[in-house]
Amino acid sequence: MPDTPPESTADNRPSHSGLEGRIADIIMPRLEAMGYELVRVQIIGKESPTVQIMADRADNAPFTLDDCTEVSHLLSAVLDVEDPISSAWTLEVSSAGIDRPLTRLKDWLRYAGYEAKAELNFPGPGGRKRFTGVIISADAQFAQLKIETGETVALKLADIRKAKLILTDALIAFSTQPVLTN
Repeated sequence: MPDTPPESTADNRPSHSGLEGRIADIIMPRLEAMGYELVRVQIIGKESPTVQIMADRADNAPFTLDDCTEVSHLLSAVLDVEDPISSAWTLEVSSAGIDRPLTRLKDWLRYAGYEAKAELNFPGPGGRKRFTGVIISADAQFAQLKIETGETVALKLADIRKAKLILTDALIAFSTQPVLTN
């Protein structure tokens, strides 16, 4: 697979809205200052919600249990001070994993050639909302997938509700390669 191209800060950041967006705005600068990148914020539940944070190391090294602990302590303190949720809540911090969500342009670019599935907010090409295929390419506007019919579809990134990699032997092999640093 090709090397990841140089990326801008915007390519490193996922897009969130509502309360998840507010939390992302609070934590992103602090994560980045510590050498981490935000992959996703997700809030589950209403009464006493769970705030799930997925993060990566900015140096592309594996995200370890020690990283998880460090990020959890930092974010717990920051969110306690900022208090974006008025009720009791629980914080969960994890790595994105091998079959990770595709939330940033850099994720689509890095995993070109691997299988993914995407669900749109609105019907897209061919009137469909769900697509499975091999990632061909991506830019600031669209991700291209070669779907099971052999057709290549362009999915507008802003319209993607959720997308993630599909766990395959090739993806496992790619994900377990040693990280090369300069």
